[in-house]
Amino acid sequence: MTRGSGMPGRDCPRCPRLVAFRDSWRQREPDWFNAPVDSFGRSDARLLIVGLAPGLRGANRTGRPFTGDYAGDLLYATLAEFGFARGNYAASADDGLELIDCRITNVVRCVPPDNKPTPQEITTCRDFLKAAIAEMNKLRVAVALGRIAHESFVLASGIRRSQFPFAHGRAHVLPALTLFDSYHCSRYNTNTGVLTPQMFRDVIGQARKLIDADAQGVIEATP
Repeated sequence: MTRGSGMPGRDCPRCPRLVAFRDSWRQREPDWFNAPVDSFGRSDARLLIVGLAPGLRGANRTGRPFTGDYAGDLLYATLAEFGFARGNYAASADDGLELIDCRITNVVRCVPPDNKPTPQEITTCRDFLKAAIAEMNKLRVAVALGRIAHESFVLASGIRRSQFPFAHGRAHVLPALTLFDSYHCSRYNTNTGVLTPQMFRDVIGQARKLIDADAQGVIEATP
């Protein structure tokens, strides 16, 4: 993967709790990635998927967003269905999977205990989200996976959260791009029926339509 210009270093010291957790897993699993996880995909993509944070046995282990856990199974299968990915997803960073006109990043770059970053950690890591957005000069559509990803993306874009409340399936027309909301594609959400595969396909399908319309010079978001 190409390293993003706004990527924290391997031993980023900004969040003491995350540093301690990261160090403990480096001792327990020295062959795992155990470091801040960079964005996946080219910076000239028109679609950006925004997740919450690396999963302990997923991206924290493999070094690639949404790789190695159930959320990646649903995400990458859906992206491939709509032409945003190609190749075989084998839950490994060296499986050869490619993203097409798509990039994936996380609000928090280091794995948090219990998959729950604190508000301060989310705020501290927002500089890297801002940098990831800023270097995408062709960005037209973003998909936020969950409320925290939505709110952090809105704040990173310099907009007040109250102007654009989170709601699954909603399209928010921001300056220069459209933001779609989706519930996170986690195993918990799918097992409980909060998010079905079809609900997720509907969101990614709307992103596909908008990007296709953009290619034709016609921008029209569906509320």
